[in-house]
Amino acid sequence: MKGLVKRSLAGLSLIALAAFAFLYLSPRPPLTINPETLAGDGAALNYCTLPALDGQGLRAQDIPKGNTPGCGYDHFPLPILEGCREPLSADAADLRGLWQAVSGKLGHVERIEQCGRRVVITTAGLIHDGGPNATAGESTNDTEGSVLFTLGSRAFCGRSSATMTWDAGVLNFHAFGWGPLVVRRYLEGGALIWEYADGSVTRMERICTLPEAHRTPQPRGLRLKLL
Repeated sequence: MKGLVKRSLAGLSLIALAAFAFLYLSPRPPLTINPETLAGDGAALNYCTLPALDGQGLRAQDIPKGNTPGCGYDHFPLPILEGCREPLSADAADLRGLWQAVSGKLGHVERIEQCGRRVVITTAGLIHDGGPNATAGESTNDTEGSVLFTLGSRAFCGRSSATMTWDAGVLNFHAFGWGPLVVRRYLEGGALIWEYADGSVTRMERICTLPEAHRTPQPRGLRLKLL
């Protein structure tokens, strides 16, 4: 019996070590976002004016994949899907715009872009881009912003990977593409609802311009300086 317990604990330890190595020590995904998009100022735009998805422009698959630079962007970037006019897929709801929490995770602000089957969410220093693109796979594959520790000038932050799928107007996020359902986003009346894996439910309302406090995102998570 003791041998079985020891083997079980050893197995769980190996799984935990492998998860830690993937989340914090594995190589960062290549930065494929358009440099001009990342350098531009997305805080100056009016997000209540949305582009017409009339098919008279770029398709989702024509635009490079957007992802998080380092452990987070240092200013709010331009829209990743600028110029994309591909109509939304039949099962998608139109969640596009800039949203601010009015209950739940108060202080949260996010920008949602869509065209075709592609969805890009920009928030809190992070860029999560899922769907057809010109440079990488369809699942999100980037950092999630929580800095665990620093070693010299290098910061070690968590990885994030999820597949976005639509189910009758609900945008579902499955961890790593094959894992559990961790996030749901959907419209309820004129509000955007964000259900998270921790059981929290955040209700967001549409706003037109980025609040001043969100123009330069604050670092998240524990930062332990080792050197």
